[in-house]
Amino acid sequence: MAEQKLSSGRFKEIQDELLDKFNASIFFDNKLYEEDIKGSLAHAKMLTNQGILTEKELEDIQKGLAEVKKEIEEGNFVYDIKDEDIHMAIEKRLTEIIGDAGKKLHTARSRNDQVAVDFRMYVLKQDKIIAAKIKELINSFVNIAQNHKDTILPGMTHLQHAQPISFAFHMLAYASMFKRDYERFMSSYERNNLSPLGCAALAGTPHPIDREQTAKELGFKAPTINCLDTVSDRDFALEILFNIATLSMHMSRIAEELIIWSTSEFKFVTISDKYATGSSIMPQKKNPDVPELIRGKTGRTYGNLIALLTVMKGLPLAYNKDTQEDKEGVFDSVENILLSMDILIALMNTLTINKDAMLKAGKTGHLTATDLADYLAKKGVPFREAHHITGRAVALAEDKGVDLSELSLEELQSIDERIGNDADMSLVNSLNSRNSYGATAPSQVQIQLKYFKEFLNEN
Repeated sequence: MAEQKLSSGRFKEIQDELLDKFNASIFFDNKLYEEDIKGSLAHAKMLTNQGILTEKELEDIQKGLAEVKKEIEEGNFVYDIKDEDIHMAIEKRLTEIIGDAGKKLHTARSRNDQVAVDFRMYVLKQDKIIAAKIKELINSFVNIAQNHKDTILPGMTHLQHAQPISFAFHMLAYASMFKRDYERFMSSYERNNLSPLGCAALAGTPHPIDREQTAKELGFKAPTINCLDTVSDRDFALEILFNIATLSMHMSRIAEELIIWSTSEFKFVTISDKYATGSSIMPQKKNPDVPELIRGKTGRTYGNLIALLTVMKGLPLAYNKDTQEDKEGVFDSVENILLSMDILIALMNTLTINKDAMLKAGKTGHLTATDLADYLAKKGVPFREAHHITGRAVALAEDKGVDLSELSLEELQSIDERIGNDADMSLVNSLNSRNSYGATAPSQVQIQLKYFKEFLNEN
């Protein structure tokens, strides 16, 4: 006689093997085995406290689940496609080990709230793991910034030279981005730290359960308020996918700059040989494959987000089988973002900064043109007129084949008599003069460094 599934009582015919292949999730949702066992242990304790299970049955369940966990972790657990998912697989194996007590474990719960609690616990755990990794990433940018407060870099808009900034200032811009990412993950953790367990299929249960107990046992701050919403809610999964996609986008921006900066045309940075690759045909090549792959994986994280948004679109309440498609994209995005962060941190920690190349680039493009216009405006010259005078000074520098910052005071004064002896168009003066809050002056960068160091120490 063919083996009957745990949920097969309703059916007169054996389900087709094709349906088994189409319907099963066990070969990817087995990642949730640890969360499933934790949820079952908490549920069993609560059922015992409520007099639904005996102390002996609880003891058997605890021992049986410990054996199941050991089998899984030692690679001895047999995954059978007929079990459909990890939840049924664990329950079946538990029942094989301990008998009827295993069959009682599912009292007052459904696979709907079971998968919801397992998946939510997994996502919440990953929220914290990713957030901690983001702090490591921020720290790598802060460490670089600490040593480059006076390293001049051409700040750009439209990828064209604009104004002098420090390399530290540039690094702390990324620290700011990643701090927002950290806050998004932690906010998602706090908002979604509610337990679905006890909601059963959609409407709760007539059994005298204690959802507060299981929520506390599993580390949630409280149970969810509405069971109908709870069993079909995947906002927590959408949030981690959005947060990963945004983090990935931010990482792609520094990746792009590392690719540009490491070219022969720029030579601002040198990527360690540990994190570069060669060419199969051109022996001279040193390719920035790490930042290129980081940049490329952004599309993958976007795809996983859009896929789940599309799955959830238009679903009626409550649970629908569509939401079985919620996990693989999350698993994929989590694994890829953690790997990407690890290698980006390693790359940044071994990056060589070529200060001379940055300074040389800073002396092209007339980065201090705005400084001259601002200087004249402070002297009472209308800004539009100051803008025109500065344009003439830039033209003079172009004629002489030098940068505006390299014109002598006499040459500047030949443009307009209102340019006094206190005029200083040097890159260093420009950098130091931008001393408004949040600006690039070394004194302001020091304030920003203090801010980020306090953030890293406090969280």
